[in-house]
Amino acid sequence: MKGIAQFPIGMGTGAVYVCLAGVDPTPPKALHIIQTIFFFLNIVLFLLNVTTLALQFILYPRQARRLVTDPGKGIFVPLMVLSFATIIIGTVNYTLPGGGVNLSPTVLYALFWVYIGWALLVCFPMLMIWFNHPHDLSTFTPSWAFLVFPMMLAGVVASNVLKVMDPADSRSLGVLLTGYIFQGLGFFMTLFYICIYIIRIMTTGFLEGQQASGAFVACGPPGFTALALMNLGESARDILVAQNIVSPLAGEVWYAGSVLSALLLYGLAVFFFAFGALPYWFKLHRRLGEILGCWALTFPNAGWILATRKIGDIFNLESFKIWNLVMTIAMCLTWLVLFYFTVLALLRGKIFTATPEEILRDTRTKRPDLELALVASTQVGVGVVSVVPVHSESVRERGSNTLAVPGAHPQADGLMETKA
Repeated sequence: MKGIAQFPIGMGTGAVYVCLAGVDPTPPKALHIIQTIFFFLNIVLFLLNVTTLALQFILYPRQARRLVTDPGKGIFVPLMVLSFATIIIGTVNYTLPGGGVNLSPTVLYALFWVYIGWALLVCFPMLMIWFNHPHDLSTFTPSWAFLVFPMMLAGVVASNVLKVMDPADSRSLGVLLTGYIFQGLGFFMTLFYICIYIIRIMTTGFLEGQQASGAFVACGPPGFTALALMNLGESARDILVAQNIVSPLAGEVWYAGSVLSALLLYGLAVFFFAFGALPYWFKLHRRLGEILGCWALTFPNAGWILATRKIGDIFNLESFKIWNLVMTIAMCLTWLVLFYFTVLALLRGKIFTATPEEILRDTRTKRPDLELALVASTQVGVGVVSVVPVHSESVRERGSNTLAVPGAHPQADGLMETKA
């Protein structure tokens, strides 16, 4: 498997779970069972992905090094942190009364700081690597913003952890402020990426092919930030009063300001969803080999879908609650379709397979003859390249269309012959 490429599947699975959890705070038994299945499936996928990535680092260190240092592939490295965030959110839901698992707030508090530390350790080095190379803006996609997504999601993680912490606990204030700070940092950084995305489609038109699915990534930052602001504001209303911070009215002011800001960002998220959905069917290339990119239809949209329910609860709008239910059902159906085609693509060898060139570069045993043949094959251009063993005398007879590769045959020099 290609290291980080499988993490979008786990993120999509986590998106289904968090959307289902947001439909009803006290779900019926059938819905609770479905949530449980997706939650533990998400954990299994996360452990499988991390194990696969660890084995890749051990068995194929050169490939792992290229993955991390490649500006194009490196943008997907932070996805492992995002997958961990969905597990923390799911764990919180099972820690709440009636959730089924009783974890102390101290454990979740520790998990929050583990997430923050992991996000910093991954995001900043990857940003340094990415910004150290020039990039062609005509190929820009919103997925390039994945480099700062873990920091942008910190507010959502913080608001979930605060659900199980005592507002009077001094640690709650630290989680609250950290959530606000990192949510602001992550959102504004991703907003700069979104501005570049708008410039790109102004000059080249809507995204096509596999990039068409990446257009939905633009929904993520405003959607998740709207959700985080409403939840953090709700927590601030209790924490600031319980700890007598700033003034008795500070909590209400923070809450009102957070809700107002969230409404503005919510509208932007819905716009980007429509902006990506309307031309999607006409721009998408229907190829199994590009199915992994289609998982962007799931996780980025979870933010504004959950924010829809939150707005419905705050303003007591039944229409928003119904809209949230409809979009959650659509999310589940999308997951089923994507999962089916992903399994089909895997069985047909369209995904998670390395090319012969990658295998040659990653092998532990050095083969100078094959490496020379590979280099020559990439320089031939149009034509079929084959390596055939011949005797040294034949090399001189064939002329300029042949290239000798020493050591390719035990009795004679090897020959790379180009045939038009």
